[in-house]
Amino acid sequence: MRNMKIAAAALFLGGAGVLTFAVPAFAATAADTPVTVVVSQGTLGISAPTASVLLGTTPANPSPQTVTAQLGLVQVTDNRAGTAGWVAAVGATAPSDGTGIPTSAMAYNPGATTVVGTATVTGTNLASMATQSTVETATFVSGDNTATWNPSIVVTVPAGAVAGTYSATITHSVS
Repeated sequence: MRNMKIAAAALFLGGAGVLTFAVPAFAATAADTPVTVVVSQGTLGISAPTASVLLGTTPANPSPQTVTAQLGLVQVTDNRAGTAGWVAAVGATAPSDGTGIPTSAMAYNPGATTVVGTATVTGTNLASMATQSTVETATFVSGDNTATWNPSIVVTVPAGAVAGTYSATITHSVS
């Protein structure tokens, strides 16, 4: 009698198992559709003030004299939506309309940089703007980002400089 109860229980549980693992009729066929999303790459660019900036006025003597002023906001915009870093560089043309101030007497200090997005941006002071040189470097980039700074331009007017108005062009680039 005891064996019969065990067999009946096993039969009952086995039947329940069949009902539990039954496959619904609607799953007999399936259709898979692959989908794709494309995130397009944007551009990398730099902007700087385009209007003339008066850095200051200084007497010719005693020499040398130093003039310091902020240039205005410079901004790198990285819309490439990637992980590649970038490098911003700056240089200047020789001051004209006067005699005696070389580009080597022009210095650049980027100052504090404000970053929006994900990037680590490191600034570098330049003692001379005679050649295009790195002033900001972005690493650990992820996605779109911007970096903005307001550089100080320092011009050292050397002894013997002739009185006059000196004009130069400062060129920013990013790659």
